[in-house]
Amino acid sequence: MAEPLKHQFGAPVVRRLGGEIAAVHRRFDRKAFERDALAGFEALELLDRGRHLGRVLAAHLPSEFPKAVDVLLATLPEHKAPAGGMSSFFYLPHMEFVRQFGVAHFEPSMRALHAFTQVFTAEFAIRPFIEQHEARTLARLHEWTRDPSEHVRRLVSEGTRSRLPWAPRLKMFQKDPTPVITLLERLKDDPALYVRRSVANNLNDIGKDHPKRLVVVAATWMKDASAEREWIVRHALRSSVKKGDAAALKVLGFGAKSALTVVEHAIAPAKPRMGGKVAISATLENPTKKPQQVVVDLVVHFVKAKGGTSAKVFKLSNVSLRGGERITLRKTVSLADLTTRKHYPGKHRVELQLNGAVQPLGQFTLLARA
Repeated sequence: MAEPLKHQFGAPVVRRLGGEIAAVHRRFDRKAFERDALAGFEALELLDRGRHLGRVLAAHLPSEFPKAVDVLLATLPEHKAPAGGMSSFFYLPHMEFVRQFGVAHFEPSMRALHAFTQVFTAEFAIRPFIEQHEARTLARLHEWTRDPSEHVRRLVSEGTRSRLPWAPRLKMFQKDPTPVITLLERLKDDPALYVRRSVANNLNDIGKDHPKRLVVVAATWMKDASAEREWIVRHALRSSVKKGDAAALKVLGFGAKSALTVVEHAIAPAKPRMGGKVAISATLENPTKKPQQVVVDLVVHFVKAKGGTSAKVFKLSNVSLRGGERITLRKTVSLADLTTRKHYPGKHRVELQLNGAVQPLGQFTLLARA
C-alpha cells in the first residue's frame, strides 16, 4: 500500500520552514515556531497541515501583514521554478498564510501570490480575493494573462474555475461565466500546454452549468483554429460529448447520425465477481457507401447501493470507416472499489453511444466476492 502523502509533509518540512525563515529574519523564534507547528501535527491530514502551518506562521511572523509577506518572499529561491511532485508542497503554508490572512491587504497579497504561484500553484489561495474583491481581482488577472510566467498565466484560468476540485465553488461564475470567458479568450492561444490544458478544464466546468454557452464559445474558437486551439476545444467538450450532446458533437464534426451497425460483441465473463474485471468488445461495420465519422463511447450502468443504477461513460474512440469497413473496439472495466465508485451486486446494462445515439450491447451480472 502506498504511503499517505501527508507523511511526505512531516516534521522535516516544519524544521526546514523554520530554518529558512530564521535565515532571513533575525527576530524569528525558530524553536517556538517549531514547537507550535508540531503540536497536534501528526493527527492532521495533508491539506489541514498546510492550513495549520499558515496559522502558526501568522503567530510568529511580524504582525503587520506586508512585513510578514516580505519575510516569506525573502525565502524564495532566486530562480523560481516548481520543484515538482511533493517538493513543491513545501510552499503550501505560504499560500495558506496569504489565503487566511491577506484578504484585507490586497496589494501585498497579489505581490505574494504572483511570486508564490511560480513555485506552487495559488489556485486555491486566489479564490477568497475573487469572492471578496471580484472586480479588483479580475482586473489583476486580466493583466496576468500577458505575464511572462506560464505559471502566473495558468493561475488566471485555474483560479477562476467555477468547479475547481477540492475547492468551494465560485457561485457567481456558475451563475454568469462571462467574466471568466473574457479571461479565457486572452489565453486560448497561449504557447504553454500547461496553460491551454487549464483553459480547457475551465471551459469544461462552464459547460456543466451552461452547456449552450460552451458550444457557442467552442464553435467560435474553432474558426481558423490552430491545432493547439482545436485540442483545447476537444478537451473542453469532453463531458458534453460523453453526454451525447448533439450540438457539441456537431462542433467537432460528428453531427451526423451514425449509420454504423454492431455486427459482433462480447461481454466476458458474463458473471464477474466484485474486485475483478469484465472485458467488453464490439465490432462495428459501415454498411453504407459513404464514409462515417463517429464518436464511440461505452456506457456501463453501475448498480448503486439502493438498487438503482448510475451510468458511467468510458471513452472508446473516434472512428473513421469507409464503406464496408469494420473495426473492433475493446475495453476492460475494473470492478474493484474506487474512492469515486463503489460496486454492488446485480445486473449491469452495457451500451454503446454512437454520435450520442444509444445502442444496447447487453449486460453482465456482478456477483459478490466469493
